[in-house]
Amino acid sequence: MVLRGAAVVLLAVLLGACSNAQRQAAPEASLTPRDKKLLASAPYKKVLPPEMYQRAIVDYAGTEKPGTIVVDTDKKFLYLVEGNGKAIRYGVTVGEEGLAFKGEAKVGRKAEWPTWTPTPEIKQRLTGIPNFVGPGPHNPMGARALYLYQGNKDTLFRIHGTNQPEYIGFAISSGCIRMLNEDVIDLYTRVPQGANVVVL
Repeated sequence: MVLRGAAVVLLAVLLGACSNAQRQAAPEASLTPRDKKLLASAPYKKVLPPEMYQRAIVDYAGTEKPGTIVVDTDKKFLYLVEGNGKAIRYGVTVGEEGLAFKGEAKVGRKAEWPTWTPTPEIKQRLTGIPNFVGPGPHNPMGARALYLYQGNKDTLFRIHGTNQPEYIGFAISSGCIRMLNEDVIDLYTRVPQGANVVVL
């Protein structure tokens, strides 16, 4: 009987959390003319993630200061803390087990339509990877990148866009946090260099 009561309470909490999510697409005002042009000609299939991973305004009970990015790698969510008990929640792709970054960092650098130079470790793990990929929607880094630093040291982990939107909600990356391009553009416009990042 006690277990059944606990299950009912847990279900009510879960349903309550779902009903508090106000889903909103990333605002188009964040897109530059270049963004619109490049995203219109993206060479990947345009798919939306499952509803639970779509951008939403949610209740947030954490103690982090407004402007902090919090990544819940288990649940595949990234939160941008807004204050007043609210956060913007985005669905993300996270690193495979054993490859994901965990801990605290800062946004040490930001880039629009970044280039990609794979690390030797990535080239060793994945065959057929080029030495360099120029900017554009074909690039695995997508439309924006936030480079995570600890002190003055680049951790080599990033929060960035993706050319594989179908994998939002999965743990398949080489450690970086991937977002829909429209979502990472929205996050990029809201987060300054130096912002705190907590990866759980």
